[in-house]
Amino acid sequence: MELFEDHKTFPHTDLMKTTISLTSRRSFFKLVTVFFLVALPRLPSAQTTPASAGSPTVVFIGNSFTFGSRSAVQFYRADSVTDLNGDGRGGVPALFKAFALQAGLNFEVFHELIPGSGLDRHLAEKAAILSRPWDHVIMHGYSTLDRDKPGDPGLLLWSTAKMAELLHAQNPAVDIRIEATWSRADETYVPTGHWYGKNIDTMAKDVRAGYDLAAANCPLIRGVVPVGEAWNRAMAGGVADPNPYDGIGPEQVNLWTHDHYHGSTHGYYLAALVVFGEITGLDPRSLGEKERCAFELGISPSHVTALQQVAFEELVANTPTPKLKTFEPVALPR
Repeated sequence: MELFEDHKTFPHTDLMKTTISLTSRRSFFKLVTVFFLVALPRLPSAQTTPASAGSPTVVFIGNSFTFGSRSAVQFYRADSVTDLNGDGRGGVPALFKAFALQAGLNFEVFHELIPGSGLDRHLAEKAAILSRPWDHVIMHGYSTLDRDKPGDPGLLLWSTAKMAELLHAQNPAVDIRIEATWSRADETYVPTGHWYGKNIDTMAKDVRAGYDLAAANCPLIRGVVPVGEAWNRAMAGGVADPNPYDGIGPEQVNLWTHDHYHGSTHGYYLAALVVFGEITGLDPRSLGEKERCAFELGISPSHVTALQQVAFEELVANTPTPKLKTFEPVALPR
């Protein structure tokens, strides 16, 4: 484990120092990575065959923010995706799978998710099962960028680059995107929170800035998925209530679950819509108010329409030349 504990010596207190430290250590980590990739035990077919023959593969790497912790999404349609850790969770990956099927697309969807973790832990503990030639990767780190140093992007820069190198070694054509997560109400409205006293959208903006740095630091990363900013847009537009501690406004949704930290069913639904649009290039509004997952999860048609519109607007705002295509949805298999 000492290999992956070295990041704790990085000077995170200043972004410039972090960048200089990362640059000065680049040669060292390159040698470490080469040794790691050579010595690492692999799955038998990992280097020679795709995870699925005939269908594009997608793997989600993250934590409870992706497996839908404490919401109805956590175990939703778990049998439609492959949980590489064997925990039987569906989460956002299962929602993505269902959206894709309704768009006439058949992705093989996998996820490797550890609660309370950053990408450094996935590197340390799960590199063997992740070493496959994936077609698409969606990954994110800890919600505050660094559990021990909230708001500091240094660890995120290091871990995203190392993970991207690991995945790229398996498939040079892999499409890797990193997901910028949402503001936590408990970090904003509670005095012990790192963002206490600031506007609710500030944390998501700070997190996005960290992910932008990570993408710029590693050319293997194709882009940043703006989930946190979609949440900001929903709150700014009155679709979602910005403060769950003082009650939820009429006709508004609460994007957080009861701990004011993780997402609610509505929050994860919005996250999945954004991921769906990013990976497929399709307009999430085409799923329509009768979208099957929303019906099964108890989301009202009016809220479905509003969340799909928010996702569309954020996807367009996030891409200089948006090319979101519409489609006619098909029935989702039971």
